[in-house]
Amino acid sequence: MAKKRKSKSKKNFLKRIIVLLGKIVVGLIIFSLLLTILYRWVNPPITPLMIIRKVTNDAPIDKKWVDIDEISPYFINYAVAAEDNNFLAHKGFDFGAIQKVLDDREHGKTSRGASTISQQTAKNVFLWPKRSWLRKGCEVYFTFLIETFWSKERIMEVYLNVIEMGNGIYGCEAASQYYFNKDAQSVSRREASLITAAYPNPLDRNPGAPTGYLLNRAARIRHISLKVGKIKFDEESIEAAEERYKKREEKRKEKNDGKVIDLF
Repeated sequence: MAKKRKSKSKKNFLKRIIVLLGKIVVGLIIFSLLLTILYRWVNPPITPLMIIRKVTNDAPIDKKWVDIDEISPYFINYAVAAEDNNFLAHKGFDFGAIQKVLDDREHGKTSRGASTISQQTAKNVFLWPKRSWLRKGCEVYFTFLIETFWSKERIMEVYLNVIEMGNGIYGCEAASQYYFNKDAQSVSRREASLITAAYPNPLDRNPGAPTGYLLNRAARIRHISLKVGKIKFDEESIEAAEERYKKREEKRKEKNDGKVIDLF
């Protein structure tokens, strides 16, 4: 009899734990939804990366939010040219870019990666920098949320205001003032491309005193930008970009026997 009571008590304890975990998960999902919707209109005051850099390296937090209308179009165009050519067209994930990474890896080549501006924004605003399968899963989730609740223009605005651009420097306004003593609206093509060229490794690259590598990368970004064209967020431009992307994806899927991604 005592054995049965003990077994029943254990089952009840496990049940309570499962129910508690379920409530925590549901609570986190609701909180993440509300926070994402809130950030559609309210600017994120701080990000996990800013806090981590401050705690671990005692880095300053130099940031100044500016509306997208106060940001030079060069920053917008060069971000797309350097990081995500199909930004206007995809729904957060560029499967063609992912396929290219897989193909390059199969042939022993290295590539810049397939992380879109939407994915980078999701990571920068909501998550931590260290790579893991858990963070990647959360990144996919938050990318889906911001693509659902934010416009492409809002995603770009947040991206250009929170991205790390130097030691304790966040966003294009702070970077423009720090490196070139200008605001983000007044930088030249060359200056904007140099800041953009430092994105992949901003702690080791100085746009204000560029190396030969950084100068070459900036020149390549400017060249690619001419091919990509000026980025506009009006409905007509987005629809045209989506149509081009759709046609490209149809051709790619034909080569992959109808698969979204050819893993083998």
